[in-house]
Amino acid sequence: MSVDTATAESSNACISAEPLLDIQGLTTGYAGAPVVWDLDLQVKPGEVVALLGPNGAGKTTTLLTVSGLLKPIRGSISVFGAPIEHSRPHQLARMGIAHVAEDRSLFFQLTVLENLRMGRVKGRASRGAALERALDLFPALRPLLNRKAGLLSGGEQQMLAMARALVSSPRLLMVDEMSLGLAPVIVQRLLPVVRQVADETGAGVLLVEQHVHLALEIADKACVLSHGRMVLTGDAKELASNRQLLEVSYLGEQTLS
Repeated sequence: MSVDTATAESSNACISAEPLLDIQGLTTGYAGAPVVWDLDLQVKPGEVVALLGPNGAGKTTTLLTVSGLLKPIRGSISVFGAPIEHSRPHQLARMGIAHVAEDRSLFFQLTVLENLRMGRVKGRASRGAALERALDLFPALRPLLNRKAGLLSGGEQQMLAMARALVSSPRLLMVDEMSLGLAPVIVQRLLPVVRQVADETGAGVLLVEQHVHLALEIADKACVLSHGRMVLTGDAKELASNRQLLEVSYLGEQTLS
């Protein structure tokens, strides 16, 4: 058996495993008002799932609910085979969930190195080796370790937010709008790192992204939300050839013919 064949079989085995994230019939929102209805979604080990849709579709709300920052109205969420309805955000982080928020949530008065150290999670294998691995993935951060995060460019801040999440050695990585405010050329450099993390660590990735075609290039599966409901899901490569996907993702059309 060739190395390439063995690698491909190993990758397929990961993606066919039991899901790291299993969402069933989820309705969630704010102050009891639903924003997402009856959502079913799974992420398996080594799999990148792109969650697409227009602004206001419920993508960020979904991630906030998985992170424990919002409570489900109904439905169930299981992570690593265990229900999380009564888990607090810090408990989920210790379990192995890392969430790169849309606003990046950096500590601007702290240095790059201090922000990275903040990514360490008690109970996770996240000491020096994980820090070095994160810097290997984002080598542009190495000469900036002593610079305050507030003085970084937008692209550098996004690298830092990603690297800080990876320092926790996550089993499930959620990334919300990596491309927000960044030039497409920067996005083209950052998105492949998501694919690399999934392939090399076996972590599952749930990726919210507005650059639809770039996201589909690195994803295994894509799900499209419109007005809080799933309207399309399938293999990323197949959906990349769907001419109506862009319309659904950006304009929020509810159906595909």
